[in-house]
Amino acid sequence: MNKFLVFLGLMFLVISPILVSADDDCSDSNLDDRNKTEALKFKLVAVGSILVAGALGVSLPFIGKVVPALRPESNLFFFIKAFAAGVILSTAFIHVLPDAFESLTSPCLPEKPWGSFPFAGLVAMLAAIGTMMVDLVATSCYRKAHSDHKPKPIDDDEKLAEHHGHVHVHTHATHGHAHGAVPSPVVVSGEPDLTRRRVISQVLELGIVVHSVIIGVSLGASVSPSTIKPLVVALTFHQFFEGMGLGGCIAEARFEARATTLMAIFFSLTTPIGIAIGFGISNMYNENSPRALIVEGIFNSASAGILIYMALVDLIAADFMSARMQRSSQLQIGANISLLLGAGLMSLLAIWA
Repeated sequence: MNKFLVFLGLMFLVISPILVSADDDCSDSNLDDRNKTEALKFKLVAVGSILVAGALGVSLPFIGKVVPALRPESNLFFFIKAFAAGVILSTAFIHVLPDAFESLTSPCLPEKPWGSFPFAGLVAMLAAIGTMMVDLVATSCYRKAHSDHKPKPIDDDEKLAEHHGHVHVHTHATHGHAHGAVPSPVVVSGEPDLTRRRVISQVLELGIVVHSVIIGVSLGASVSPSTIKPLVVALTFHQFFEGMGLGGCIAEARFEARATTLMAIFFSLTTPIGIAIGFGISNMYNENSPRALIVEGIFNSASAGILIYMALVDLIAADFMSARMQRSSQLQIGANISLLLGAGLMSLLAIWA
């Protein structure tokens, strides 16, 4: 599945310039603020700062191997995950979904059908349902595939044979414990949960990648310095916080080192690649063309639906309803504050981006 998601991401990177190329005329609101030379300087700064911020954010959870306080089992890591979950939830509700509604209700689009139905909400809902189905099917398939590998219960004949073989096995059906020289088969608990965490991290990365590419293309195609300046700062923080959330999920999924590295690199490069694509098509790109508005609106809607589901169900609910959280009032208070702080700070960035 990891390869399939990477393939989808790469295909999106390839086709996005074609899909958002200008095909129809619609007024450009920034004609009076064009300065390609000045805009290029800020784009180069954006590539560097966003790349560093994304790499640092997604790598932060893995520092736990060196700094014990940042290990996945620590309370601090729990607070960081809650903060990052708030960031991702705010990204979906405050940044991505409103942009999708704005694109799909633009006056540059024909009134019918785009003005007569909330397509952004429909696509977001379908994306959330689709994400749930992927989550369900992937976890279900894994459990079925491993159900045949569970140890078979020892029947009475086997007990008798072991007894005559001078091995004493004492069992209690109700208590489920045994004593003897022969070790019982060990079932690794939590494996389905581990696989689900891997599905979560991969689907979450796909949702983040989709809207990151669109943001990058929009920034790269812009020739307005006044538009790019606030975006550089806002997107730098945006990428860092999102990287923290994704990095936490990847760390808990315990991928092999190669897969972990590839996922981190793929996330870090997504927005800079989008900026490069936008820069390359800036001469033929019109963000107000019907095709660009429809493509951006649909992809942003889908991304919002994925992120909302992942944040609420797989990040917030999974941690906040866990036994560990229920046992500790201190953990509950800290996690709730971290969640609200992450959502609040990410919401504030909407003032500039």
